[in-house]
Amino acid sequence: MLGLSNDTFLLCDALVTIIGLILLITRFKVHPFVALTLAAGFLGLTSGMPVAKVMKSFQDGFGGVLGFVGIVLALGTMLGKLMADSGGADQIAQTLIRKFGVKNVHWAMMFSAFLVGIPLFFEIGFVLLIPLVFIVARRSGVSLVKVGIPLLAGLSVVHGLVPPHPGPLLAIGVFKADIGKTIFYGLIVALPTAIIAGPIFGNWISKRIPGNPSTELMDQIAKESNHENLPSFAITLITVLLPVFLMLLKTGADVVLPADHIFRQWMDLIGHPITALLAALLLAFYTFGAARGFDRQKIMKLLDSSLAPTAAIILIVGAGGGFKQMLVDTGVGNVIGHMAVQAQINPILLAWLVAAVIRVATGSATVATITGAGIVAPVVELIPGVNRELLVLATGAGSVILSHVNDAGFWLVKQYFNMTVAETLKTWTAMETILSVVGIILIMLLSLVV
Repeated sequence: MLGLSNDTFLLCDALVTIIGLILLITRFKVHPFVALTLAAGFLGLTSGMPVAKVMKSFQDGFGGVLGFVGIVLALGTMLGKLMADSGGADQIAQTLIRKFGVKNVHWAMMFSAFLVGIPLFFEIGFVLLIPLVFIVARRSGVSLVKVGIPLLAGLSVVHGLVPPHPGPLLAIGVFKADIGKTIFYGLIVALPTAIIAGPIFGNWISKRIPGNPSTELMDQIAKESNHENLPSFAITLITVLLPVFLMLLKTGADVVLPADHIFRQWMDLIGHPITALLAALLLAFYTFGAARGFDRQKIMKLLDSSLAPTAAIILIVGAGGGFKQMLVDTGVGNVIGHMAVQAQINPILLAWLVAAVIRVATGSATVATITGAGIVAPVVELIPGVNRELLVLATGAGSVILSHVNDAGFWLVKQYFNMTVAETLKTWTAMETILSVVGIILIMLLSLVV
């Protein structure tokens, strides 16, 4: 088309579409949900995709994201609302501020997210811990960005680097790596990476972009308790960490038991993220509800009111998933990935580069990890002596780089933190890029000694 090869045309088409999407939202003030839908349709039509498949591709991507993220957001928001109104979030905030001090509370958020995020999907950890960001920011007077960026860094780094997250776990299978060594090396790389991209970068950027939280969301999930019957710190942690515990049990069963074992099958159900969050919500009906003196009508009212502010967020996240799917189905990700393979560079660096460019093109860390591993694996077979575990980590590090408008997580952070697109690029996108770059530097250094 237009005298260009098909691959070149696809790259130019994707670039024009992404620039147009940014302009629609920032210059013409089109609602992100509408803008994402228009951009996806434009890319599908101009890329040569059959007309009948254009909206089907967007619909599949939209439903694929919301089939999981939508349910997780709803359950997590309900749990967060009960935790906030019962005083549980306030109790944790008071404890963190008391133990770490106001000056160091952002470090507490990073370590909490790092530990909680190991067995959790990013979205689950986000909705479980976001009430703490709001309540700590309100109670301590520390800016929302200074508290929030460390939490996002802690969650994101383990999502990209540490099994049992789906991307690293599948890359382990593709590269035939050892899961134990991958977890060990992953934690060695992940913690210093999270420290640099989280508390250190967050402290710096918050002086320039302090954050302007939505009053509606702040009132809902950062409510300071006005009654004496607060749930204890221990009870609050047990309730919030129940999903973590159930998912850890599932992971343990998956590691030690065969796939057809009846106990493993039951644990796969009980430890599924949706089931685990539902169990925590049911427990919260008592610990954050009945035990605090709330009757059924009060609990139902809280649950109903919790969902209204997240409706727009859910639609925008779904549209981001639809746009991502359009990029995948048009073949943009594969074009960029195969171009990167043609470069003659270190295999570990190649794995990072391929995953990075696919991430930028498709917006999905998991797609970038899986696709990148699949593209690089045949090349690695020709080069003996490459550390397979570090290949997994390099692919994971590349998969978190430069989250932007085609990533559902970008819109999730933007809406919850009530930032503009430009502010989200300067905070969230920059933090993700720091995670990726620092991660690959540490992985390359580690490759010198293992």
